[in-house]
Amino acid sequence: MSEPFRRQLRALPDFPDTLPGFDPEGAPTDPAELFRHWLGEALAAGERQPHACSLATAGGDGKPSSRMLILKNIDDDGWHFATSRTSRKGRELGANPHAAMTFYWPSQGRQVRVAGAVVELSAEASAQDWAERPRADGSTNPHWQLYALRPAEIEFWQASNDGNHVRHRVAPDGSPLG
Repeated sequence: MSEPFRRQLRALPDFPDTLPGFDPEGAPTDPAELFRHWLGEALAAGERQPHACSLATAGGDGKPSSRMLILKNIDDDGWHFATSRTSRKGRELGANPHAAMTFYWPSQGRQVRVAGAVVELSAEASAQDWAERPRADGSTNPHWQLYALRPAEIEFWQASNDGNHVRHRVAPDGSPLG
């Protein structure tokens, strides 16, 4: 049974026939600016929920877990996301305050990976985020926490149908990383 499934998976297309190009030499030096540009292009291409990302965390035992969530903002504090401190990811971040986010836009053949330390933002910012949710009902949630991932590295990845994929890995200040 696994051989037909393997063949089925191998027959699926990897990327769309037409992909945008990407030249890191012409990219903005501010990685947040490049991310905003790519997000805009993903929106224009019809990507649904382009602000959704996979957040990977690990608890004190080092066992990883990941889940999808929504990017809330990018500012000088970092890349914002929120969850309950009592959720699995909240508990894992309490034990090991490091994470990685991956955004994937299949129609563009693009990924953005952001990794680094995570900090809790203020109780006021967390309460405001809770109140601004689309399903906000005026209630409060003392467990709700707004976090900021402070990148140590950001990687922009552009697929190419010829297999010469472009990887642009930078520090938060835009300087290249190996």
